[in-house]
Amino acid sequence: MNILLTNDDGYEASGITELFKSLCSEHKVFLIAPKENCSGMSAAISLRKEIEVKEISKNIFSVSGTPADCSYLGLLSVIPEPIEMIVSGINLGANLGEDIFYSGTVGAAISGRRLDFVPVAFSVATYVPKNLGFIAEQSLLITNQVSKLPSDQNLLVNVNFPDLSSSDIKGTRITTLGKRGMPDKPDLIREKYPSKFYSFGPSGSLLSGQVGTDIQAIEQNYISISILDYNLSADVTNWDLYREVFDCE
Repeated sequence: MNILLTNDDGYEASGITELFKSLCSEHKVFLIAPKENCSGMSAAISLRKEIEVKEISKNIFSVSGTPADCSYLGLLSVIPEPIEMIVSGINLGANLGEDIFYSGTVGAAISGRRLDFVPVAFSVATYVPKNLGFIAEQSLLITNQVSKLPSDQNLLVNVNFPDLSSSDIKGTRITTLGKRGMPDKPDLIREKYPSKFYSFGPSGSLLSGQVGTDIQAIEQNYISISILDYNLSADVTNWDLYREVFDCE
């Protein structure tokens, strides 16, 4: 396959470097990723702003914009060959539950849902992985498995690894997204009149009564695979109710 590999940690991050080497063993890979860390940018694009694309070496490019910029530039301009699949990661830090709404790792993969193969995003539940080489090998295996899914232009696969040695990982689970409570209160870092400076901390705690979630899989030492559907319209079976509420045809 021709794969566009991207991330939100930056083109020099250890996660994307290891994944590039692993994917290149079986596929033709074009690495196009942000010049600097762009975590938390979701699928934002640099609308009407100048974006610098720099060729670092053969098939490796850095971009002064967002993770989503990287994907669209790779698909539409920078890479001369047709791309069949977008792979994003390996992100250092988990993207679990409702984290996917602001994840730059997932946001970078979204533009790949119109391609021949379903896009996939990889993350590991730590900022300093113990065994990144093993995770990269498993990511290649899962990428090949994802390529066997039926073509569906609404799907995206989100994969999270526990930070464990290969012998301590119990297996793989298909999971739903864990639902969290309200995020933790932002930390007030300092004040300098008339301004205040804040920093966001962790997401909210997992709500009780949930089973089969990605968060639980990681806690129980499993690799989590969540299948996300980006058909954002509500269930059509409820449209009669919506028409009645909004008094429309």
